[in-house]
Amino acid sequence: MTLAWYGHLKFKQSALWLAILLSWGLALFEYVFQVPANRAGAAVFSVTQLKIIQEAVTLVVFTVIAYFLFGETLKWNNLVSYLLLVGAVYFAFL
Repeated sequence: MTLAWYGHLKFKQSALWLAILLSWGLALFEYVFQVPANRAGAAVFSVTQLKIIQEAVTLVVFTVIAYFLFGETLKWNNLVSYLLLVGAVYFAFL
């Protein structure tokens, strides 16, 4: 979803309708994997824990895409935010 949501920003000169179509195509591809993964994960984790896992994975993926696609680097406040989110994940799984 991260690539679908933000990848088109690298190609702002492209038509909006094309960006929407490609984003939906990418999102559909992800849902093909996400829905079965949630079903399998629900046997082990609570729905809240599944959402927290998804958000943590999304943050890692976003960081990689932001770096490689847009050249953005992490700043100190981003790192502090990430550490706080890791703490949130820890507490969610207590």
